[in-house]
Formats: sequence, C-alpha cells, structure tokens
Amino acid sequence: MDKHSPITLNPLARDESQTVTQWVYQTLRRAVMDGDFLPGRQLTIRALAQMLDVSPMPVREALRQLAAENALAIQGNRRVMVPQMTAMKFTELCEARIAIECHAAARALPYIDATQLKALQQQDAAINEAQASGNLAQINHHNQEFHRLMYSANPHQVSLSLIESLWLQLGPFMRLASKSINEHYLVDRHSEAMQAIERKDAIALQLAIAADIRDGVAFANNPQQLQSFINHSNGA
Repeated sequence: MDKHSPITLNPLARDESQTVTQWVYQTLRRAVMDGDFLPGRQLTIRALAQMLDVSPMPVREALRQLAAENALAIQGNRRVMVPQMTAMKFTELCEARIAIECHAAARALPYIDATQLKALQQQDAAINEAQASGNLAQINHHNQEFHRLMYSANPHQVSLSLIESLWLQLGPFMRLASKSINEHYLVDRHSEAMQAIERKDAIALQLAIAADIRDGVAFANNPQQLQSFINHSNGA
C-alpha cells in the first residue's frame, strides 16, 4: 500500500465535556476503526493537526494511545504507520472476534428489550441503505454500531473494550478488503440474529454472530487466497 495514500478525516462532533485531546483521540480512533487509514500508510503529526485544526500536542498524545492499543506502529525514526497485515495475525484476530463476540452476545441477550431490538433493526436498515449506495465507510460504521448496540445492552459487560481493540486492528485491512468483495452475503445474518433475540435463543444468536463474522472475511476462504490478498494489499 502506498505510504502516502489519500486520507479523508470526518471529525466527530465534540462534546462540551471533552478536552481537545480526548476529541482528537476519539476522532482518530474512529478513523482507524472505520479503515480511513489503509495498511502501510504513514501518518504525520503535523498533517493530522492541520486537518483537525489543532496543535500538534493532542495529536501526538492520541497517536501514542493508539499505538499502545496496537492500532498504529511507532517506528524507530518516530514515524507513525498503520501496521501491515499478516495471514497469521488476521486469522488470530478473526478467531478472537468470534470467541469474544459470541460470548458478549449471549450475555447481552437477557437484557435486550423491544426498544433496543428496534434500534438494532434501524442500524440494520442503515447498513442496507449504505450497501445500496456502495458507501463502504458507512457499511462498516453501521455494522460496528449494530454489534456495539447489541453487546452494550448488558449493563455488566466488560468485553466491549476488548472487542473494539480487535476492530481497531482489523479496520484498515477490512476496508481495503471490502473493495475486492464482489458478492453480497447470501444470508442476512443480522436478520438471523434479531430473530434469535426475539425467541431469546442464545445458541441461535451465537451461531448467527459467528456466521456474520465469517461471512465478512469470506474473501479469505483458504490460506493461499488470504496470503495472495495480503501480498497485494502490502504492495508485494
């Protein structure tokens, strides 16, 4: 991937209670998670500060935090780069997603009421609209929000931060991968998940979540296919 590929930042609305540093961190974190920075892209504090119209200090702190979350890599020359993907890392991240998110979904199930189910349906409808318009960024954003709404229904949940850490590490590569996916999902896994929620069927819900994650990485059906795509995305 070109180290200087174009960047489009969509700053989040700043809450009055947020400091500038918190706002910059949340904005850059969302950009990484949504795949706005592609694998191999070098990031500079000055350029990001100009795009966000802030001083370099909050950008420097935000990049440091994101590096601590394994979302970015700080190189020996103090340059910041979006990490490249490897086949082994990709497999580990996907399997971790399945394990943790199936657990989170089952734990949240008893707490999902009619209002929360309606919110899930609205997010699913937003995904369909984004797919119809070919808006990759919105597809990814609403898909994550669908899952986030589901898991956060559990008032005692402790796994969402772990899940978002996995999304952070996968985000840049998944945005790049989504450009090569020409086939739509044959089965609406979100619909399956919502039907399972209505029936309060934890097993069916876990199966739907696992299938949804696997469908999302269907471009990597075998190790050779995955490695070929990774080599292409890394510019090899």
